[in-house]
This record gives sequence, C-alpha cells and structure tokens, in this order.
Amino acid sequence: MTDPQLSRPGAQDAALRDYDSVRRAIGYISDHWRAQPAIESIAEAAHVTPDELHHLFRRWAGLTPKAFMQALTLDHAKSLLRDSASVLDAALDSGLSGPGRLHDLFVTHEAMSPGEWKTGGAGMELRYGFHPCPFGTAIVISSERGLAGLAFSDPGEEKPAYEDMARRWPRATFIEDHAGTAAMARRIFDASLWNPEQPLRVLLIGTDFEVRVWETLLKIPMGRAVCYSDIAQNIDSPKASRAVGAAVGKNPISFVVPCHRALGKSGALTGYHWGITRKQAMIGWEAGQVGAI
Repeated sequence: MTDPQLSRPGAQDAALRDYDSVRRAIGYISDHWRAQPAIESIAEAAHVTPDELHHLFRRWAGLTPKAFMQALTLDHAKSLLRDSASVLDAALDSGLSGPGRLHDLFVTHEAMSPGEWKTGGAGMELRYGFHPCPFGTAIVISSERGLAGLAFSDPGEEKPAYEDMARRWPRATFIEDHAGTAAMARRIFDASLWNPEQPLRVLLIGTDFEVRVWETLLKIPMGRAVCYSDIAQNIDSPKASRAVGAAVGKNPISFVVPCHRALGKSGALTGYHWGITRKQAMIGWEAGQVGAI
C-alpha cells in the first residue's frame, strides 16, 4: 500500500504541514528534554492540540510523543552507538553489503569512474523534482543509471537547496521533471515498496575516498549508528576521522546513503548538511520503523 502522504490529493500540503509540526515539536523537545516536558507543552510549541500531536506522531513515525522524545535524548544516541565498530563487521559477515546491497532499503549502487567525476558531470542528463516526504520537501535527482541525488528543504528554500545540489555537477544538464521523479520518491520513502527483488539503484558521484566512505554508510543498519572513527577504521584510514566527517557532509544522496547514522563518539549528533533538526527527525522516524524505543 502506498504511503497516503505521498498519494492522496493535496498530499504535498498535508505532508509539509505534518513535517512543519514535527519540526516545531523537535525544536521544543531538543531545548527542554531534560525536564521531560508534558505533551501539552510540546503540542503548544508545535501549534497543535495534544490529541493532534499524538495522532501526528503515530501517523508520521509510529511512535507516541513520549517515545519520540526518548529517541532525541543523548542516552538513546549512546545506545545506538553501542558496539558500533562491530556493526560494520557484522554487516560484512552477513553479506548485507554484498555488491552494494542495503539491507533495509534494498539498494544496489555503482560508482561513477574517477574520469567521469572529474568532468563535473559533462554529458550527463539529470532530472529532478520536488516531492513531499516525512522530512519536508525532498529534491530527487535521477540519472539513467539510478538515483544520483537526494536533498531536503524547508518551505521557501527549495531553490537554494536545488542550487546547492546542482553545483556538485556543474557541467551536467538538469531538467525539471516532477512526474518522472515521482515514482522514485515513493520508492524511497514508502517502506512497503522496499523490495529486494526490485532494488533501488543509486549512482555515487564523488572522489574515490568519498565513495568508500559512502559505501561504508550503506552498511549501517537502520536503527543503529557508528562513529566517524569506526568508518575511518573500516576503510583502512584510521587517522582520517576528520576527512571522513567531511566526506559524510558531502554525501549527495541523503537518507538513502544514511549519513544521519554517523554520530560523534560521545553520541552527539554533530553537524548535518540539511540541519540538525532534520537529522533528529530521521533518527526518531527510524526508531519508530524498527521499534527501537
């Protein structure tokens, strides 16, 4: 069954209203979680009633507001990191990474050759569209070889978010194609369409080092997290934690290549190109998908 937020008439307005309320709630919870605020206070900050807030979080992430608040605490982040180094080893041992296979989104990937990357996308035709999703407006960029980019924006920020992505491949031809990218948007965010028999193909466009970092991100299971130092160790560059952080920040396929699952060693969320609030939203949403709370 298709996610109703992505299919019903008026879906874009409804989905964006939902995320706007979630964003407000996250902001309030982030500032006050130590005091364990009452649902009435969170609802007021989110500009909804307590009943509406309860139904919103149930619909959006399958969590109660209280459980979602737990997902945003440092204690939860630390629990995601427990045995983080072994998470990557286990992924390799179980064959989940395979030839680029991601166990929870069923993704296969290929990397653009260094020569192709150096041309800045010359000769490539990239189609893009703006679509509602659980984390605001998604900018979906597709190529003949699969998903090439996924970014996010808040209302009114679509143009600069698109321009940020387009600068990564300055010599590519970009064509706006909402209808042509809609099916890919549904495939990404509707868990009922995550199918190992029809894997989502992604095209990783970056330097060799960046691609190795992104391939490591693909091994992190949903509902878990790893440290930057673990990623550096995994790619045989144990002293390159800072460079790994930079590569994580340049990831052009957010969410699908799950850079939001890379945390600081203390459990701190650290930076996220599309905003810490959105990173918190993804971690909370995934907690609901895997029943981690």
